[in-house]
Amino acid sequence: MRAASLVGPGRIEMEDVSHPDVAEGEVLVGIRTLGVCGTDRKIYSGAIPVSYPRIMGHEIVGEVLADAEGFVTGTRVIIDPSIACGRCERCMEGRGNLCADGWLLGRDRDGGMREAISAPATNLHRLPEVVSDDVAPLIQVLTTCVHGQRMIDIFPGESVVIVGLGVTGLLHLQLAKLRGAWPLVCVTRSERKLELARELGADVTVRSSEGALEQVQEATGGGAAVTIECAGKVATLAQAVTIARPGGRILAYGTIAESGGAFPFYDLYYKELSIANARAARPEDFPVAIESVASERVRLDPLVTHRFALSEAAAAFEADESQALKVILDVWGQG
Repeated sequence: MRAASLVGPGRIEMEDVSHPDVAEGEVLVGIRTLGVCGTDRKIYSGAIPVSYPRIMGHEIVGEVLADAEGFVTGTRVIIDPSIACGRCERCMEGRGNLCADGWLLGRDRDGGMREAISAPATNLHRLPEVVSDDVAPLIQVLTTCVHGQRMIDIFPGESVVIVGLGVTGLLHLQLAKLRGAWPLVCVTRSERKLELARELGADVTVRSSEGALEQVQEATGGGAAVTIECAGKVATLAQAVTIARPGGRILAYGTIAESGGAFPFYDLYYKELSIANARAARPEDFPVAIESVASERVRLDPLVTHRFALSEAAAAFEADESQALKVILDVWGQG
């Protein structure tokens, strides 16, 4: 079968690879579509080290190819790419997303940029027909946002400020809207993303610039009850601390790879802030995410900006990140 293989930093080659072995408890899945995310881009560039060659991709939607483990042939599924051991202390606590012996498809083992994959049956979640393959890979991203918001709670009528409006920021916006947040304030540099945020339900949009803090404070009546940081920078996490009201809560959702930077530590103390940091998702987050999309309470289609065939995977990684939100690879029928 054909696969897009990363053979070195910045180098993808189309190769013929063997069909995956299917171990006990696993299901063979033919891949229809998958998404390209920030983690994939960091693996591609070499910022996240992997062994080469590596088949990337963890936002995977497909179809069961053979009856197995409670799944019949033809069942459409999305794969939870975080594989846990099921035996360690964290797994026994129901926190398999923190499994010390776990691994991620597309990073630690070969992922979805190929025609078929085998995965544990426990990591497969059925997709209703109303959810299109065209957008379904985004459900995996949505599960991580669901998990993050479970950690902080958002109550009806609470002010929420979202800093950073990439795909995850725009998903957090929609989830917070469902929870009854008001006002919902979105902050970013891009006018195009602010316009999209307004379309998706933001009450107030603020362009990052001098005076942005004052606009946020005015909109929230002195500071946010909940601030969700989605840009993954020390500077934007510091901004979240500044934006938060005394006694507020912060979801440090963005993955920060920087090792240091200026930070308002005294404000963190003085305001008695609570900060939560979410990692991946748990199995119970998938049904919530799937239902919210199937019911059209969360919209994914406005977030897909680019599509490529599997054979064009290299071009997909060269798409201008300033213009791209979610990039989708179409795999099915690319043999």
